[in-house]
Amino acid sequence: MTSGVNHYENFPVASFLCPPALRPAVAAIYWFARTGDDLADEGDAPPPTRLADLAAYRVDLMACAVGKPTSVRWAAVFNRLQPIMAQFELPVGLLDDLLSAFEQDVVKTRYADSTELLDYCRRSANPVGRLLLHLYGIKDATCLAQSDWICSALQLINFWQDLSIDIPRGRIYLPATNWLAQGVTESELLSLDVNVATTKLVQANVAWAQSLMREGSPLVKSIPGRAGWELRLVVQGGLRIAEKIEQLGFTTLKTRPKLKSWDIAVMAWRAIWM
Repeated sequence: MTSGVNHYENFPVASFLCPPALRPAVAAIYWFARTGDDLADEGDAPPPTRLADLAAYRVDLMACAVGKPTSVRWAAVFNRLQPIMAQFELPVGLLDDLLSAFEQDVVKTRYADSTELLDYCRRSANPVGRLLLHLYGIKDATCLAQSDWICSALQLINFWQDLSIDIPRGRIYLPATNWLAQGVTESELLSLDVNVATTKLVQANVAWAQSLMREGSPLVKSIPGRAGWELRLVVQGGLRIAEKIEQLGFTTLKTRPKLKSWDIAVMAWRAIWM
């Protein structure tokens, strides 16, 4: 899921706003996802080795799902996850979707169009939101769709934030049809060339992500209590990163924006007014 540098930084890992009873479950899902992400991204292993590791990781997931023993290699992950899967009846398909996205990151480095990229988000990001809603007991179709928009938007904003990291690693998440619309070539992207065309390309993609976030943001009013406030902050965090990209003049081919203490205050204020 994008560069391993971020390690699911948008994942609300058992924060103080998460209901205490759900913190072990959120942490177990997080460590499962982070470990799989690391197998795809971290270190110097060649692609065949990464894919073999992810296949072995999937075998342990499937064993975990039916209460069978798992290998010792990832015992810390699955010993924590197995009771959570049983207690909450977690949909194993959503966890497997994450592995599918990690496998895709090993072998796929270009995306033809927005549909192809959103399909990746469907497996790399959307399962996180759906798993959290499952923990909260929310199964309404509208809420699930809004969660998907939020998670896809967060993933896309993370992409546009990390262009200066991902492209040197060989991954271009900007859809090729969007390059053509702005007259940008692959060589310009690979050379991290900041010019009028590439900044307009980033600008258009940031606007796309912001529109998805607006589609999903009504979900915050459907999540009760502390969890709803946590979601407000997650949404505002994504929007604030998009705003920081805009403040940089959409030059994230060269510069990666980061949130600072003042940004946290802005996010909290905006969350109150959602």
